[in-house]
Amino acid sequence: MMTPWTAENILDQSGRTILVTGANSGLGYVTSLELARRGARVLMAVRDETKGRQAAERIRSQVRGARLDVRLLDLADLDQVKAFARGLLAERTPIDVLVNNAGIMMPPRSLTRQGFELQFGVNHLAHFALTGLLLERLKAGRDPRVITVSSDLHKRGTIHFDDLDGTRHYGRVAFYAQSKFANVLFGLELDRRLRSAGLPIRSILAHPGYSATNLQLSGPTGLLHLFMRIGNRLLAQSAEMGALNLLYATTAPDVESGQFIGPDGRNEKKGHPTFVQPVASARDAELARKLWELSERLTGVSPTF
Repeated sequence: MMTPWTAENILDQSGRTILVTGANSGLGYVTSLELARRGARVLMAVRDETKGRQAAERIRSQVRGARLDVRLLDLADLDQVKAFARGLLAERTPIDVLVNNAGIMMPPRSLTRQGFELQFGVNHLAHFALTGLLLERLKAGRDPRVITVSSDLHKRGTIHFDDLDGTRHYGRVAFYAQSKFANVLFGLELDRRLRSAGLPIRSILAHPGYSATNLQLSGPTGLLHLFMRIGNRLLAQSAEMGALNLLYATTAPDVESGQFIGPDGRNEKKGHPTFVQPVASARDAELARKLWELSERLTGVSPTF
């Protein structure tokens, strides 16, 4: 890998269509901006259409001729995820890369529309379903990739199979770590299944280190919110730096399926993109298979390879 890699190293993306979830702020916004700057058509999937259109206008003010398409997508509602995917399939919208970026971080216990714990539901189940439903379009893509955005906190995660919704015991940090651990299990299992099927789609993991975004401020409450606000100001790197890991995973020619991209600094908190390693337990193929099969049952989506 070239070091240090920056957004200036992004190759021309003209002719590619890239779907980014959570595209109106933070990492998703920066990712959308830089991809548009390099000529990609960006499908900006957002929960709030007004904020999404405002974000698109900000990008257009910086990138003349930016090709942006704002799409409404509430990942806390699997029915809407399925309708969103059906719409893209019906339109035969080309998709070369899916960037599973949107997330919820450490809110008080709450549930999705279908009754799943919010962080597990949005961060993992919704992106599992979206990926599975869009595999048909990705198969026909140009250098197709699925980028799953995790966190260094996945290293503290485990899957609470006997208490997935936190009914018996809910810890906002523990359940965030669970969802990010699930992201890594999913990304690596997706890689195994794509390879087994002989498909050219690459499944790549990325994490942004400790980057200052709205994610840390929109979920936590009370003292945790205060801690996150202070940390964003004093300890975190910028969203622009954090997004480099997503951008490298999305565009760099040398990234292989199954690899994990994260910051090269101390403890992977800051820095430029490099290849990092998931926690050893995330490489457990049997655990990943168990989570995959559970995800199929919970979402009603069985990806076809």
